[in-house]
Amino acid sequence: MPPSPSVPAVPLGSVVSVGGSHAAVHLTAPAAAEDAAAQRITVGRFLSLRTANSSVVAVVTEVDGGGAAGAIKARVDLLGEIKRGEGGRPTFQRGITGYPAVGDRVEALGHDGLRAVYDTYGGDTITIGQLQQDDSIGAYIKVDEMLRKHFALFGTTGVGKSSAVAVLLRAILASRPNQRIFLVDPHNEYARSFREKALVLNPKNLKLPFWLFNFEETVDVFFRGRPGVEEEVEILTQTIPLAKAMFASTRGEGHSLRKADPGGTAYSVDTPVPYRLADLVNLIDDRMGKLENRSSTTKYSRLIARIESVRKDLRYAFMFDNANVGGDTMVDVLSQLFRLTPDGKPMTVMQLAGFPAEVVDSVVSVLGRMAFDFGLWSDGAIELLFVCEEAHRYAPGDRSLGFGPTRKAISRIAKEGRKYGVFLGLVTQRPAELDATIISQCSTLFAMRMANDRDQAVIRAAVSDAAASLLAFVPSLGTREAFAFGEGVSLPTRLRFSQLAPEFIPKSESLRSGEHIDATGGIDAVFVERVVERWRHATMGNKRKAGESLLDMERPGGEPATALTLEAERALLRDAALNMRREPPADAAKPGAGPAHRSLRK
Repeated sequence: MPPSPSVPAVPLGSVVSVGGSHAAVHLTAPAAAEDAAAQRITVGRFLSLRTANSSVVAVVTEVDGGGAAGAIKARVDLLGEIKRGEGGRPTFQRGITGYPAVGDRVEALGHDGLRAVYDTYGGDTITIGQLQQDDSIGAYIKVDEMLRKHFALFGTTGVGKSSAVAVLLRAILASRPNQRIFLVDPHNEYARSFREKALVLNPKNLKLPFWLFNFEETVDVFFRGRPGVEEEVEILTQTIPLAKAMFASTRGEGHSLRKADPGGTAYSVDTPVPYRLADLVNLIDDRMGKLENRSSTTKYSRLIARIESVRKDLRYAFMFDNANVGGDTMVDVLSQLFRLTPDGKPMTVMQLAGFPAEVVDSVVSVLGRMAFDFGLWSDGAIELLFVCEEAHRYAPGDRSLGFGPTRKAISRIAKEGRKYGVFLGLVTQRPAELDATIISQCSTLFAMRMANDRDQAVIRAAVSDAAASLLAFVPSLGTREAFAFGEGVSLPTRLRFSQLAPEFIPKSESLRSGEHIDATGGIDAVFVERVVERWRHATMGNKRKAGESLLDMERPGGEPATALTLEAERALLRDAALNMRREPPADAAKPGAGPAHRSLRK
């Protein structure tokens, strides 16, 4: 292939040996010239090995300067070929059809060569950043290949992983405005990244009725994340189907079902139909009342106590408050969760930070299972991307950890979801702790900086042999840099993700780092009282309405309480912090100052 007329090719050396997927070249250090910097050879640089009919593209993986004066020996991996296509336009193809021979000329792969390899812009691509080797060339991803065959993004904390996720998803939405995306957000940091394009759900506005939970998930909720007691689980196995049948009979739906099943109900413990907790408790209580041996009633009363305790816990209001108002609301729940009627918001950000820790796994299990089942029973009518942040928490490789149904839900999407239009995106800083089977289903990988050997080994096992040598660069990648491997890119690509505007950078919705208090003068008691108030509210059960503060409850004279939302509580907390900054130091305060200026400093 003749050199590009725009950038004259400078010979750098020659091929000295060739293997199946690699070669060795001898290079001569370039003479001092204006383009000498561009011709510097180091690991990660791309070279062109000139053959009679093509230019073989290779990447430098090892450099040794121990030869004769001025001579450099380099090991390169062979990646593909650039040939002349229709109209004389250079085109790149993976694989090698014509290997270089010993003595063939070696050149640096210039701008035009890089563009032939990586500039794959088209209707099926999205731009997520720039090439690290040449920032004038965009980093393009084949969006169909990335989505339909799943993708994963790995990187340690602090390398810009959350921003990279936001860049990817924003690019997908820009390219496909109607693509449904469901993002599991464990740290409540992505809402600001999507703003008007996403519906943000959290414990305050989520309605996920308890009857949508399957049996394993229900047991996990009732037993607060601990293993279920066998005797009590057996009681639930018998009574939950009956409670479902009782609810159906009150709506005129139970007759035909009972007729079809002589045992009394055609419902299983996993059938997603409504039932009342009151009916369930009454059924358990009836069974307890029929026991002649009162010593056997303990397991029944204990189970009833568990159910009532969870039902009255304010933190579980998203499951139990008004769960049966409106009857069967499954259609409405599915439409809201997966944006079936998007109203300009095709994306859902599910914020998990406010949920009880012991129920988070069950919630993720329900959401993942419903995403897959909707795709299954709708025959893939609407394509959905299910993105799971902190994926190692929900699908750990160690089977003794985590919640089995959550792992199963994510695994089903990974293995079978593409058949039904349900795609998976995994994000984690610890790929070594993630189920390797699920990783193996992801055909496009983005590897950001990782120093842990176990994490690197997992990535190395997931990529092709030709790309594995590039993983040696992973521990030294810069912030926002990543290697992209797999079906979504033409070649293993070192890229730098685009810089988001400050207002779109993911950040947790807690007090910002810039709002920390200067504690040198002591902490004001009012600020601590606010913290304690919020702390207590998180576990107050049903003794107050959702969002109601202690001050509202204690108002004398029956004055109506005012709802204090989480945003308002945060605002009050910030005000208290700001007031502390404005107040004079404690030792400068006037004697007799009121309680609002008490200091906790010793």
